[in-house]
Amino acid sequence: MNRGLQTPLTALNPRRPQAGGSQPLEPRLRDICGGALRVLALCAAVALLTTGCATRQANMKQKEPLQTVQHVDLPKYMGDWRVIANIPYFDERGCIDSLESYSLNPDGTIANWFTFRKKSFDSAPGKFTAKIKVLNKKTNAEWKVYFFGGLFRAAYLVVDMDPGYQWTVVGHPSRKYGWIMARGRTLPENTYQAILKRLEKQGYNPALFQKVPQLPEQLGAPGFQ
Repeated sequence: MNRGLQTPLTALNPRRPQAGGSQPLEPRLRDICGGALRVLALCAAVALLTTGCATRQANMKQKEPLQTVQHVDLPKYMGDWRVIANIPYFDERGCIDSLESYSLNPDGTIANWFTFRKKSFDSAPGKFTAKIKVLNKKTNAEWKVYFFGGLFRAAYLVVDMDPGYQWTVVGHPSRKYGWIMARGRTLPENTYQAILKRLEKQGYNPALFQKVPQLPEQLGAPGFQ
């Protein structure tokens, strides 16, 4: 046999030791591969742990009770509020030119009526009425709304509000519903985005909010229902 071929063949055989007593190739490969697998496993564990923590934190935020404003001056709060944006749901889906109105009753309850149009500013306005009881007399920020003579009830939480009572944010404990309202038909975009950021800190998904057309030119515009 040609001895010139012995060295390469020996080197290619991982079970035979190389000259000089160095470690065989197969154990070295096992060490390298084993180390790489341990690193990959560690990275995967860290990624899962990080994702799990983030998910748990988001879930914990959603489970925490919504924080209301410290106090609502009821007489100042009364009057008309334009629905600038909401989380669309069956009862208000397709509503435009939406207006929430409140009036204090002599017994301390609040009369509430909601007027709207459907899809077109030329359509006839619709109207719903409700009665509201203030549950938290200290803050005046926790209400219960009674529809159809009390057949249906809904929680109403004032979770954010302009100090000058020019805009307000109403939340629901489930975070499946939410409303951003203002005295006028428009709200500055920087104010709107700041509200969404604060809602996100309270466990809301800001991407669920969609703007409600209050002007004809807003129909079909990006970000509007």
